[in-house]
Amino acid sequence: MLERIFKLKENKTNVKTEITAGITTFMTMAYILAVNPSVLSAAGMDGTAVLLATCIASFIGTACMAFMANLPFALSAGMGLNAYFAYTVVIGFGYSWQVALLAVFIEGVIFLVLSLTRVREAIFDSIPLPLKKAVSVGIGLYIAFIGLQNAGLAVDSSSTLVTITGFTDEFNTHGICALLTIIGVILTSILYIKQVKGAILIGIVGTWVLGMICELTGLYVPGAGYNSVFPTFEMTDFSKLGETFGQCFNVNMSAVGIFNFVVIIFSFLFVDLFDTLGTLIGTSAKAGMLDENGKLAKIKPALLADSIATAAGAVLGTSTTTTFVESSAGVVSGGRTGLTALTTAVLFLISMLFAPVFIAIPSFATAPALIIVGFLMFSSITEIKFTAENYTSAIPAYLCVLTMPLFYSISEGISFGVISYVLLNLFCGKRKEINPIMYVLAVLFILKYIFL
Repeated sequence: MLERIFKLKENKTNVKTEITAGITTFMTMAYILAVNPSVLSAAGMDGTAVLLATCIASFIGTACMAFMANLPFALSAGMGLNAYFAYTVVIGFGYSWQVALLAVFIEGVIFLVLSLTRVREAIFDSIPLPLKKAVSVGIGLYIAFIGLQNAGLAVDSSSTLVTITGFTDEFNTHGICALLTIIGVILTSILYIKQVKGAILIGIVGTWVLGMICELTGLYVPGAGYNSVFPTFEMTDFSKLGETFGQCFNVNMSAVGIFNFVVIIFSFLFVDLFDTLGTLIGTSAKAGMLDENGKLAKIKPALLADSIATAAGAVLGTSTTTTFVESSAGVVSGGRTGLTALTTAVLFLISMLFAPVFIAIPSFATAPALIIVGFLMFSSITEIKFTAENYTSAIPAYLCVLTMPLFYSISEGISFGVISYVLLNLFCGKRKEINPIMYVLAVLFILKYIFL
């Protein structure tokens, strides 16, 4: 049955590889089960309700990706978008979280319409192949940087913005966590070099076990924002979901400024569109799913799944649900079909019952996976031609790669890549190289910087 549904042989994979890849993807995404409730709680939402909504929305979106598109990509509440939801829309603009959820729901509906009319698909196909390759490389650096931050290896600096942590300062908390991440990177690298199946997953579990040993021996001391790495076995209060379910429709629009509300919707729409496109481009390129023209055959159902997940998540009570860049961890582990996504989806559903166990996976255990996956995605840089005759595409590709990690945004990387590609080709006599849609995208990106 699995062969008939997911076409495993056609995609040169098997059940064991797909399930292992799905588990790997989930393990690298599990942090969202702890982070999203924390972020949205700042907006006044109940943390348990957000956790349940996140799990269910992730299941719906990822299952849709599995059955509608047969792709190994997982969806959950997007980082960055949840921060915009809580800290900008609710705390900054002063709107209620119900209004913010309504904006997310409308954004999801608009996405659905755009997907059905092939607008999003046309945007995907209009982006030139070198930029698509650059997106894969940029995402690699981006998620590696996230891994360094999650581990506490990369920290704030007043003089250089970011720097390496001081290992001896508070060694029993962030110092040992940073050290365990480095050990995890070495362990995962060795396993991967030796071509051990499930190397990334083994690296996550192995680093987590080392953390448990450190806690038992007193090298790691929970406290002051550092939780125990041992899971608890408390059951979740499912009745809490009622506090957020359907609340996006419980809004008094007379108290909402229409212009500002439209701006909020457009902001969610803009970021989600290009974060999703960037993730699909990057992970598809790494998995070898793009054809010779850089197109993804299953882009339409993939975008539909993303749209459905966003709208469903808003009804349930969570911020924008989007395709996760951590899906690349499963892709690198061999995931090629929807069975990988379905495995991840089921784990999200199960995690509602055992949420404390999954939440206990420490960030220093998932960080090595992100760093190694970043390296593997970075290898696509060799497929970009940096010769003089290709500078009009190579320089935009470089700017795309550069800006993603430095501006902490996939969509900003695409923005700089698109604008620079259009301008360089326009003024260097290569107008025929520019797809008409690229002109539209460049203008929209420029307008975004002016008005948003």
